[in-house]
Amino acid sequence: MTERIPAKIVETIDRRNPVRVTPAQAGDAIHTRSFSGFFRNLRLYGAGLLFLLFFGTAWLNWGDRQAVLWDLGGRKFYIFGATFWPQDFILLSALLIICAFGLFFITVLAGRVWCGYSCPQSVWTWVFMWAEKVIEGDRNQRIKLDAAPWSVNKLLRRSAKHTLWLAVSLATALAFVGYFTPIRELVRDLFIFELDLSSAFWVFFFTTATYLNAGWLREKVCLHMCPYSRFQSVMFDENTLNVSYDAARGEGRGARKKDADYKAEGLGDCIDCTMCVQVCPTGIDIRDGLQLDCISCGACIDACDSVMDKMGYQRGLVRYTSEQALAGGKTHLLRPRLLGYAAVLLMMIGAFVWALETRPLVSLDVTKDRGLFRENSQGQIENIYTLKVINKTQEPSSYVLSLVDSGPFELQGTRELRLEPGEIVDLPLSVVLTSERAASSSETLHFEVTNLNDPDIRVSAKSTFVSPINR
Repeated sequence: MTERIPAKIVETIDRRNPVRVTPAQAGDAIHTRSFSGFFRNLRLYGAGLLFLLFFGTAWLNWGDRQAVLWDLGGRKFYIFGATFWPQDFILLSALLIICAFGLFFITVLAGRVWCGYSCPQSVWTWVFMWAEKVIEGDRNQRIKLDAAPWSVNKLLRRSAKHTLWLAVSLATALAFVGYFTPIRELVRDLFIFELDLSSAFWVFFFTTATYLNAGWLREKVCLHMCPYSRFQSVMFDENTLNVSYDAARGEGRGARKKDADYKAEGLGDCIDCTMCVQVCPTGIDIRDGLQLDCISCGACIDACDSVMDKMGYQRGLVRYTSEQALAGGKTHLLRPRLLGYAAVLLMMIGAFVWALETRPLVSLDVTKDRGLFRENSQGQIENIYTLKVINKTQEPSSYVLSLVDSGPFELQGTRELRLEPGEIVDLPLSVVLTSERAASSSETLHFEVTNLNDPDIRVSAKSTFVSPINR
């Protein structure tokens, strides 16, 4: 019979640093504490600017129309003095790619600062948290209200909070939909209950989405729904700036009196007040190291700095720093990876600006008639075409149509036309073969449309002329 060695479970507990479960780990509701500081102000001013741009731009006019309007029905996109058409969609694709590379550059440089300062999910979550604080009070009051049984006071506060949330959500939805439907008519129709079914659906959809995402889901969107939080770590290196806790300086943690000789007691600068946890919008403890949940908002930096000031300690126990600096080295901001992203980003921006400046302000599409060819009354071979001409400028313009290097071919029909801003004309034309015989049965023609007021504005399109092999 095999003799068993008796085993005894030994629990090692550090009484000075007891294990705590953060709100994020416990799955509890996250109630953030009020705080102040540099990064809070930076985020506040940045969010205010973004709100002003988002809500204000929709109400700007440019001449007799809305300054920024994506008219999906008319397939025209107005951005101040410029009009874009579906043919310009490649520019939108290029802009999105530039934004992606810009995000990569920022991430390599300073981690998830986009998430903490500019991401709409974060910005609207801060607004909803502010509304919560105004109506239900600060952190401790909200926690007590959550635990309290239902009463008239609790019902009124909760009702007021959700009403304010819905008001912000509705304003957000109206502003967003207002970029696709003229916002003045949209708001008017809403208040007189004449909103069309399509607009009503999208206003309801975005109101609900804003209310759920910023009011209920909050940090869960960042953690479970946003793909950026998943692939960000592969873009970090030892020189990336992140919100980090200086463990070498802060450990061991523990409470102490302000003027005590805490070094003699083996304590670090961290007094274990958990203020960094209480202000965190994702409910994590930054002292546990770099985490997927951290959005680099800097709230814990402001909270910790305020505590350090009160204790008379040096600021920066929690700060933006790199892994290299925490290990005692020096942070290298200019490094090949970052410079590579910067070079590609600058080249792409330059190419985009060039494409934007040189894009043709007139569009020409040529469609050949289904018939191969026909013989006209003069005995000439004739092909029929339909030319679609679009005036992409903001002014009425006159144009002339021609064939480039026409050779034995001659354009028949209207040669000149005048188009209003944004007007589209489908123009039927014919081309005849003036010689008895073409060089081949199928030849390429180059149609060209030129602005008479500005000859530099011109565009060409190709089509095919078909004639009999033997004539």
